[in-house]
Amino acid sequence: MNKEVNKPKVAFICVHNSCRSQIAEALGKHLAADVFESYSAGTETKPQINQDAVRLMKRLYGIDMEKTQRSKLLSDIPPVDVVVTMGCNVQCPFLPCKHREDWGLDDPRGKSDDEFISVIHDIDQRIKTLKTRIEIGSL
Repeated sequence: MNKEVNKPKVAFICVHNSCRSQIAEALGKHLAADVFESYSAGTETKPQINQDAVRLMKRLYGIDMEKTQRSKLLSDIPPVDVVVTMGCNVQCPFLPCKHREDWGLDDPRGKSDDEFISVIHDIDQRIKTLKTRIEIGSL
């Protein structure tokens, strides 16, 4: 079986697709590209990715999200196997999938760098855990 062809597709979704879901897409590509494909999307888009997220991801990981990503609608991504909502509560978008979970992350927009970095590190750990769960087939 060719693992490359059959990698599950994971969508990180939230309403605006400008901050947490973008960070998750970037970290998914950075930390788990060998196990799953990462996408992010929302029910609305923003003209640009959150600039604090862009700045801190460059500083922490050397990833320039503005070069490789943009705010996307749910209709802009392919069908996915796993949906991870970021913690948008009752307004969370719906997307058909085989597995769904909510990470319940606080929105760091407008908060201090320390709070932003805390959310980024939380997403980093959750991506690594998701990677392991997919590798061992526990989803």
